[in-house]
Amino acid sequence: MGTMISLFYMWLYSQSFHFHVAHVYARFGYSSAQLIVGQRYLQGAGVVKDEEMAMHWFRQASKQGHPRASFNLAVGKLKNMTGSMEVGDVEILLNIAARQGVQEAQELLENVIWTRSKLSPTKKMRVF
Repeated sequence: MGTMISLFYMWLYSQSFHFHVAHVYARFGYSSAQLIVGQRYLQGAGVVKDEEMAMHWFRQASKQGHPRASFNLAVGKLKNMTGSMEVGDVEILLNIAARQGVQEAQELLENVIWTRSKLSPTKKMRVF
């Protein structure tokens, strides 16, 4: 009977249950679980939406070299979801993700570089 109740609970609250299981693994340092927890916080799936916590978990997974987490953290910075990054960190994170095959990271990196080159001040030529 207890097994049936447990299975019913897991089925009924699968989003919340999945979040709690992933959260346990994330705390143990599994980068894939940290990515999942970050995505859940970002989307508000099975948990209250919290962009700051999402960026925290993306940062933890990114420190371990997780490409999708690096991409999500860079996008979060571009959308001003996290303010604790240095100038140039976005390009570094996008490079990490792009080198590991995240196509969106490659495209965004090219766009960021192109935009920065257009916004940088041009050198004035002196006329003698």
